[in-house]
Amino acid sequence: MTWFDDDRRMSRRSLLKAAGVSLALPWLDAMESFSGRLPAVTRRVAFVFQPNGMHMPDWTPSTTGPLDVLPPILEPLGDLKSKVTVHSGLDCENAYALGDGPGDHARETAVWLTGVHPKKTSGADIRAGVSVDQVIASRLGEGPTFRSLELGCDGYRSAGDCDSGYACAYVGAISWRTERQPNLKETSPRAVFRRVFGEAEGPEAEARRRRMASVLDVVRDDAKALSRALGVRDKEKIDEYLTSVRELEQRVARVETRSSTPPDGFAPKDLAPDDYPERLALMYDLIWAAFVADRTRVATFMPNNGGSNRAYSTIDVPDGHHDLSHHGRDPSKQAKVSKINRFHMEAFAKFLKKLRDSKEGDTSLLDASCIVYGSGIRDGDQHDHRDVPTLVAGTLGGLVTPAGHVRHPKRTPLCNLHLALIDRVGPRVATFGDARGRLAL
Repeated sequence: MTWFDDDRRMSRRSLLKAAGVSLALPWLDAMESFSGRLPAVTRRVAFVFQPNGMHMPDWTPSTTGPLDVLPPILEPLGDLKSKVTVHSGLDCENAYALGDGPGDHARETAVWLTGVHPKKTSGADIRAGVSVDQVIASRLGEGPTFRSLELGCDGYRSAGDCDSGYACAYVGAISWRTERQPNLKETSPRAVFRRVFGEAEGPEAEARRRRMASVLDVVRDDAKALSRALGVRDKEKIDEYLTSVRELEQRVARVETRSSTPPDGFAPKDLAPDDYPERLALMYDLIWAAFVADRTRVATFMPNNGGSNRAYSTIDVPDGHHDLSHHGRDPSKQAKVSKINRFHMEAFAKFLKKLRDSKEGDTSLLDASCIVYGSGIRDGDQHDHRDVPTLVAGTLGGLVTPAGHVRHPKRTPLCNLHLALIDRVGPRVATFGDARGRLAL
């Protein structure tokens, strides 16, 4: 195989290929021309959703400006605080009933990235709006294998009533391709692994898994040939990358052997209590891998569906999350909600650190990215959609400036943030969702 063009530059789309496997490569120095041209920053955007709101006293910084002191939930971000902004005062106004009665958890998911009040129906005639990730994907998606990647730990179904007359489609999706078509998220780590690492499904792949063999066995000869053509630093990068691929593959296999999904695919068969933390971490790492290999530049992740009542026995919280969120100001229940929030922030912080430690030229993946973390509901006890918890990490290649803690004027739509992000990655649009302006980022 010819790895280099006449200018001795390696294509960003280079693959290790053999027998049903097309393994994309990370950024290598050889992908810069020997004439010294530096590549443009490849920008990525991701959105991570949390259901049931947040214990806001343990989330909200006490002062605006630099994050000198982090509140308990945000403490895992300690050595990343120069890379994040906590936005207070942003609202999801269209997640309120607006005459439609109960159903706040369906609305919090449907509205979070669309800003559009969903049609109340338990049938197939669902309707919300195109989500911000899809608008951004249409601008960043040229080149990667996948326009966008939608992941989750809970399953999805479109039929049936999942929240007071709202269809299950609403609680299980935050990404909407059109106003009537939510993007189905992938909840199988194996399926995500196959997509990210280009493993074609079929008898050969199944036989390889039964033998506990690796996709790397298939591309070993190609990898050796490439390595001989690379410099020392690129050889080290390839070795590190292939090691991470193998580790991910082994973790996927371990999760597969311990858990399964029931026929309706909706509630994961609660994995066995110890499996959820590993599945959560695995999904974050698969997003990292997709960004490293430039398989996609836009991702959404739902660690849980809207209104999730998952129990967290591994952190000594055997109660259901949704039940606890209706705490009635009971301090013991609030403490458990805060503990769940902290657990998820720890997993998110590990993901950010992995992005920070991955380089493309002189830029870290975190600096090349913008990662939005938050919820469409503030307090699960009150079903309050104003001042929803919102955190932005990364600089999007210098287009976003981290500012610590920013408090916005009351009634500022969350969609003002979405509109500002759309502006950063392409031509300005007049509006988005219920935006009434643009945040300064």
